[in-house]
Amino acid sequence: MEEIELYLEDARDTMEKALKHLNIELSKIRAGKASPSMLDGLQVEYYGVNSPLNNVASITTPDARTIAIKPFEKKMIAEIEKAIRNSNLGLSPTNDGENIRLNIPPLTEERRRDLVKKVKQEIEVGKVNIRNIRKDTNDDIRKLTKEGVSEDDVKKGEERVQKLTDGFIAKIDSIFVAKEQDIMSV
Repeated sequence: MEEIELYLEDARDTMEKALKHLNIELSKIRAGKASPSMLDGLQVEYYGVNSPLNNVASITTPDARTIAIKPFEKKMIAEIEKAIRNSNLGLSPTNDGENIRLNIPPLTEERRRDLVKKVKQEIEVGKVNIRNIRKDTNDDIRKLTKEGVSEDDVKKGEERVQKLTDGFIAKIDSIFVAKEQDIMSV
């Protein structure tokens, strides 16, 4: 049935977006390695307007334990340091008048376990999102019976939605395993 195919395609696209969103959220959970993405979402006041940090400075990682921030304007150093201190990143900025350095401390065993718990929470949110997409798609497919689609076709459509859901849940599980190994490896 053409309508069922459209719903399945829409569900696949939405699930892909949910998976991308999960990966973005997980990239914010650091595994003890310096990464410019750790500072994503950090806002700095720039001429009275809150702007993303990467709009007012270049961010690099000279080594695995350091993030270097070079403001495009020297006078932004104080604002950037303030934004980092006020964030919940737990990092202490230092500057040499030109650049800001953030040293990423090695993770303790306890901190690693806490990060794995955070990852599990994000993974669960991702799975719930996928299941909600399944529910909405199944609801849409069931409504097709009122439009004359046979119950057999609706059942087949629901089975295909379930297979799609199972595939995405499996992908999320493998993402979790990889992220957990990344965090727990010293």
